[in-house]
Amino acid sequence: MTTQTSTITPPDARVHALALERLDGLAKPLGALGRLEQVGAWLAACQGVCPPEPIEHVRAVVLAGDHGVTASGVSAYPSDVTAAMVHAFVGGDAGVSVLARQHGATVRVLDIGVAADLHGVPADVTVHKLTRSSGSIDVTDAISRDLAERAIAVGAEIADAEVDAGAQLLVLGDMGIGNTTPSSAIVAATLGLAPETVVGRGTGIDDGTHARKRDVLARALARACDDRGLIEDPVQRLTALGSADLAVGAGFLAQAARRGVPVLLDGVIACAEALVAADLAPGAQAWFLAGHRSTEPAQTHALDALGLEPLLDLGMRLGEGSGAMAAVPLVRSAALLLREMALLADLAAP
Repeated sequence: MTTQTSTITPPDARVHALALERLDGLAKPLGALGRLEQVGAWLAACQGVCPPEPIEHVRAVVLAGDHGVTASGVSAYPSDVTAAMVHAFVGGDAGVSVLARQHGATVRVLDIGVAADLHGVPADVTVHKLTRSSGSIDVTDAISRDLAERAIAVGAEIADAEVDAGAQLLVLGDMGIGNTTPSSAIVAATLGLAPETVVGRGTGIDDGTHARKRDVLARALARACDDRGLIEDPVQRLTALGSADLAVGAGFLAQAARRGVPVLLDGVIACAEALVAADLAPGAQAWFLAGHRSTEPAQTHALDALGLEPLLDLGMRLGEGSGAMAAVPLVRSAALLLREMALLADLAAP
């Protein structure tokens, strides 16, 4: 199997211009709605219509997987927490589940690479399971190239299902103890960054664990990257430093862009996947909006490379898609303001 790159059709520039013109004609001073104006114009361009339709159908997908690098002591929690959290998603008790209920969004959790065999969960949770955990990236590749390519294709299949179910806005979430380490490695290997510039605190690790995580990441990058600190081939990046769930996420994002459905990105995991998606499908980032700024430094580097400015900066680091879900009301507001706010010309008419 060979993964082919494809160039993405961008959101409609003509509609974007019409939206900006309409925003300037609303009953307000020019630019008075700040970022909401930018988001509203972007949504109109994504939908290809001005004013945009209300955002009523928000669908979140949480990809779960374990990571072999956890055995190197890079997290504050053991890997069996991943399986426990999948059950929390199924029961609607996870953080993103609470936020989604408030906002009328759906949450779908999928076991892509959880180390355990999950019992007592609906069959559709495990229908796309590809593996049990991944290799420890400081000493070996995370997954095979064949598995990375299959995972990208699975991600596209999942995105198609969500779009076909009527999604107007997608949220990509994650669950996996240790997943900030491969995500940071992917960001570093995409942008040629030194390990100390991308290593964060993840689940809230102490200084000793943080130093160990930096050393693990340094070994992983030295093992896998060229002399510039890069891995140019996006599939090889996922193979050497990622995981099956990260590869599914990259495929999901690339396919959402191909289908012309906007995605609200979460933290460092989603942003690492977005960097890979932008290489798999050049121009895909035009369909992404950053929901929030996490505390992970690698996310900041990824956002800069993608040209995205987050809507929220609340110091969140939960993952799950929770930061993106917290931003959903702002996205909805942006669409409704552009759609329902009075035009100044109408108010001034006799």
